[in-house]
Amino acid sequence: MKHILISVAAAGMLVACGDKKTFDATGTFEATEIVVSSEAAGRILRFDVEEGQPVEAGAETGVIDSLPLHLQYRQVRAQQAALLKSRPDIQKQVVSLREQIANQKSELERVRNLLKDGAAAPKQADDMEARIRVLEGELSAALSTLGNNTAALDENAAALDAQAELLADRIRRCRIVSPVSGTVLVKYAQAGEMTAVGKPLMKVADLENLSLRAYFTSEQLAAIQVGDSVRVTADFGGDTRFDYGGRITWIASESEFTPKTIQTRNSRSNLVYAVKIAVKNDGRLKIGLSGEVFLP
Repeated sequence: MKHILISVAAAGMLVACGDKKTFDATGTFEATEIVVSSEAAGRILRFDVEEGQPVEAGAETGVIDSLPLHLQYRQVRAQQAALLKSRPDIQKQVVSLREQIANQKSELERVRNLLKDGAAAPKQADDMEARIRVLEGELSAALSTLGNNTAALDENAAALDAQAELLADRIRRCRIVSPVSGTVLVKYAQAGEMTAVGKPLMKVADLENLSLRAYFTSEQLAAIQVGDSVRVTADFGGDTRFDYGGRITWIASESEFTPKTIQTRNSRSNLVYAVKIAVKNDGRLKIGLSGEVFLP
């Protein structure tokens, strides 16, 4: 009887051990890393960031020399101002012709009144009408010429304005800013160095919101979908482990071969699907740290 009880107890222990849930998938923590590159060429006058330092999106962290661009901008604006001042005053330049036409019309009216009384010859009125037509033609030609000249000057001024705006944009790009809030992972340049357009300056990542890239077998896919909540355990080595809440944000549409560094519950399966799980970082999680996923 004693031996029977011992056997039953041993069996119970084995069942209990068998009920202990193991992880469903493993992976590593990663973050979206942004490489901030130079948008201007020149000497870096200031670059006030260090690796591990937090940066805010849009905040200025450095400046590239923009003096040549400022001088070009002032030159273009001066050319534009001089061009606009040379625009003709159309009304002042044709005022004389308008007065001549008005005087001729007034004189024509006087001659017509004399014609009614027989005190003037019809040829006088005809000559005056011809003179008015000539003056009106000259006025129309002057207005057309002055209008064309003004339009050409306005177009040239608009071109200079666009050139000035382009220079202003290039000046703004001399500011070194991070497009996202995060932490500086790597600093590639220092103040005093020369840089060029497209040259990397620093790498920034949001370390407050990490993702665990884990790999699941095709059999496990039926049990998960985007938006599901799962438990994530970060493995710091030894017995140091911390649990976090996670949410599935992405499931790969194509399978791939199991990475050598990844273990899955079904080790016999060669093809797995990558899954991203969003995890809020409490400050302990680091990029590249191993983690385990437990499905509900």
